[in-house]
Amino acid sequence: MTYADFLKADFPPVVSLNADLTGPSRFVNRELSWLGFNWRVLEEAENTRVPLLERLRFLSISAANLDEFYTVRVAGLRELKISGNTIPAADGLTPAEQLILIDKDARQLMAKQQTVLDDLLEEMETAGISVCTPDDLTDEDRTFLADYFIEQVFPVLSPLAIDPAHPFPFLPNAGFALALELRRKKDNQPLRALLPIPQQIRRFVQLPSAEGHRFLPLEDLLLTHVDRLFPGYKTTGHCAFRVLRDSDLELEEEAEDLVREFEVALKRRRRGDVVRMKISAGAPEGLRKLIMEELHVTDDEVVEVVGLIGVADLSELVLGDRPDLLWPSFTPRIPERVQDHDGDMFAAVRQKDMLLHHPYETFDMVVRFLQQAARDPNVVAIKQTLYRTSTQSPIVEALCEAAEDGKSVTALVELKARFDEAANIRQSRRLERSGAHVVYGFLNYKTHAKMSVVVRREGDKLVTYSHFGTGNYHPITAKIYTDLSLFTTDPALGRDAHKVFNYLSGYAMPEVLENLSISPTSLKQTLLDRIAEEAALAEEGKPAEIWAKMNSLIEADVIDALYAASQAGVKINLVIRGICGLRPGVKGLSENIRVKSVVGRFLEHSRIVCFGAGHGLPHKKARVYISSADWMGRNLNRRVETLVEATNPTVKAQIVSQIMAANLADTAQSWVMDANGSFTRAATEEGAFAFNCHRFFMENPSLSGRGSAGAADVPKLTHTEDTV
Repeated sequence: MTYADFLKADFPPVVSLNADLTGPSRFVNRELSWLGFNWRVLEEAENTRVPLLERLRFLSISAANLDEFYTVRVAGLRELKISGNTIPAADGLTPAEQLILIDKDARQLMAKQQTVLDDLLEEMETAGISVCTPDDLTDEDRTFLADYFIEQVFPVLSPLAIDPAHPFPFLPNAGFALALELRRKKDNQPLRALLPIPQQIRRFVQLPSAEGHRFLPLEDLLLTHVDRLFPGYKTTGHCAFRVLRDSDLELEEEAEDLVREFEVALKRRRRGDVVRMKISAGAPEGLRKLIMEELHVTDDEVVEVVGLIGVADLSELVLGDRPDLLWPSFTPRIPERVQDHDGDMFAAVRQKDMLLHHPYETFDMVVRFLQQAARDPNVVAIKQTLYRTSTQSPIVEALCEAAEDGKSVTALVELKARFDEAANIRQSRRLERSGAHVVYGFLNYKTHAKMSVVVRREGDKLVTYSHFGTGNYHPITAKIYTDLSLFTTDPALGRDAHKVFNYLSGYAMPEVLENLSISPTSLKQTLLDRIAEEAALAEEGKPAEIWAKMNSLIEADVIDALYAASQAGVKINLVIRGICGLRPGVKGLSENIRVKSVVGRFLEHSRIVCFGAGHGLPHKKARVYISSADWMGRNLNRRVETLVEATNPTVKAQIVSQIMAANLADTAQSWVMDANGSFTRAATEEGAFAFNCHRFFMENPSLSGRGSAGAADVPKLTHTEDTV
């Protein structure tokens, strides 16, 4: 048995730390913890139990994650350092100290990415997928590439000379370019030039091949055709480089028109300061110096790369026509209860509360819920929060259809959804044109709650159908993010939802909420109260236990409350996908807390917390909640979030005995955290059974979505293909 099986294994031996556990040392640094998560993502690229192209995808994701980390988190710390801010984080590190540690770890991570890429490219070549160099090209390849260059690439290129008459051009965030040293053939006159590589063109050019797949990086295509861009010149030196810019948004505290303010801020984002530049190792010294001076980049912000710049672009090589190198296909299920009612979502929800587990149960049910509402003549009103949506969002389409049909439609569009602001502005304009009431919430608070309300006339009364989610109303990400959708006609939750929408649209703070807690007013206190109640039960000698699952845990007050509960005797099991600022298993501090991270085929995203309430876990009398909020300062103090208590017995059994139990029992894709903040992958002996919670969920339907299921019908925690 491994310590990763939190459902059956005893708590591991505690450790002693030579540190003041009443001070900052009781916390793990947020930024270093995030880097640790990205190391786990990268290490999945080395996991031979993962299909080859999925491993390449993990490598690409680790690079994209790191880019966003720099453009937001590192950029913010850099600004604090430049401004002279020396206020330490919760763990005691100043911004400058954090930047030093981040730089060291991130450089090691980037070097490891190149090593992993080299290994993957070798395996891919064996499997018939090659990334070629110019030396690998045949005469047939060169003929093809000459035509491809003229027809597909040349029209969108803008070669730029660099001299007093042509100042150094602007490169946007994630801008990629070639820098060239040229000499005119007739008189040996030097010329320096820049060739920005358009992001609208695929990074890898597919070459003709009778068998397999062959690709050439776009930069190599450009270098082999420099003579067409600069006729009469020869290349004497070149390098590639890519910039990342500060992409965090700053808004005036008092913005008369929030939408206009965001449109201006988005333009500023493109022009933020450079926070990191990658450049080819061995770049000509003159070019390197020129680029650094023009971009105002210092040595500590430059990363020399031996290998591929822009590792995130490797996602292009995850080929759909090589299913043998991808995860086995999986089609999300339609809940049995919805099928029992011939697809009628209202009838299915009216029967009893229904909790769907995405992506295992299709997110199309959420879309169908709103589409049916839009077309149902008995529906009189729809209210909806929109945080992240797809470009062609079927949910926005349904809301527009409902508004155009004369229904009362209110849409809360969150403009501050990072990197989706522009898309959300477009969606809000479209909703307004259809006749919907569009509100933008608060300037100081980001609305992260996931709620949908449909008011339907049934006989002589109005019935509220509510949907609460842990994830975004985004049909694309819903295929890979694990999230929960609770559908209910519970009158108390319906009343609560209406009050929250009134709060969002009219700033009317709810005086009383019955089954719902919200940030920034009551959610954090509810968590602290429940944790304190478990501690009190433990001190009385009663069973006391907490199970929780989320993406990040760094809020100091909540961590301290968990520490206090542990010291009182509460057994605490945490599944934290990413950042964790809590130190588990420390003598005298957190002896009864253990933490694991699940990293696998799907991105764990659901937020759950279960309290034994004097009965231990699992138990039918436990108090069970789902939430849109991670346990972070921003979620609990500076956002509008929801914490929903589940009361239906079948829904509770599904959350506790199916979803949480499976995550706690997982050993195939679990990493266990130690007191120093490091995570170690669970070891499994050759040929031994390794329980994989994702496979279990793929093979077993959600309990409350089954037509005849009850709370006693929880499936056994097992699955097929159970050997490694």
